[in-house]
Amino acid sequence: MQSAGSVEEPSTAVPLLDDSSSTSKHEEDDHLDKKLSQKVWIESKKLWHVVGPAIFNRVATYSMLVITQAFAGHLGDLELAAMSVASNIVLGFNLGLLLGMASALETLCGQAYGAKQYHMLGVYLQRSWIVLFLCCILLLPLYIFATPILKLLGQPTDMAELSGFVSLCFIPLHFCFAIQFPLQRFLQSQLKTAVIAWVSVGALVVHVVVSWLFVYGFELGLVGAALTITFSWWIIAVALFCYTVFGGCPLTWAGFSMEAFSGLWEFVKLSASSGVMLWYLSLFLSRVVFVS
Repeated sequence: MQSAGSVEEPSTAVPLLDDSSSTSKHEEDDHLDKKLSQKVWIESKKLWHVVGPAIFNRVATYSMLVITQAFAGHLGDLELAAMSVASNIVLGFNLGLLLGMASALETLCGQAYGAKQYHMLGVYLQRSWIVLFLCCILLLPLYIFATPILKLLGQPTDMAELSGFVSLCFIPLHFCFAIQFPLQRFLQSQLKTAVIAWVSVGALVVHVVVSWLFVYGFELGLVGAALTITFSWWIIAVALFCYTVFGGCPLTWAGFSMEAFSGLWEFVKLSASSGVMLWYLSLFLSRVVFVS
């Protein structure tokens, strides 16, 4: 027994560890990991909702060109070479510039849509049509004088003449770019990408059938092969135009407006700077095809 005046010594026993804090920490980490994975999954779905149909549209339209060259290859080596030069050098050279100029619409439409100025999307679309159509007119001599240009670049006479003839057949396709490219950017900015994908599927199926019909059924030869790619691309342009104008975009399309003719110079500068970037890429690809 201890006396009343004595001081009780503190206990030296070590308390048992409490696992509740470590368990809660692991649960919190697991919760954060699941939350992060869910966010990644949600953002990935949103991204592929935009990118997926756009990729499919590029693959479908490029496949049309490949199919056209394949039909031209069945006609002969000279026909295949002429189609390849006309599509990759003459057509590809202008396609890069027009595609880049239309890409400026992505920035403007995205800003207008985010600011809830929905009517401006239709105005920007019409401005892009005007600018790209004028650019198509300026680039038209490259198609008309393709034969002497190719001869100047050192191509054989027979292939240069046949490539120049194919380039003339591509003139309607050249103006199709001015309609189709802005429409695609206009719809993508509103997440209406499924429409672009389905239209591309239909055009690709039609292209295969029409290619066989024009080349073998009607026996139009190289002219038929060149006309099929023009016909199929115009199907995409007309379908997207009809969808936009006839009720597909009631919030952003308010009809044709004279406001589209205002501020064209600022729009030209923005489109030109965007177009030059892709034009350099087209120059590089054209050089690769030409050298090979």
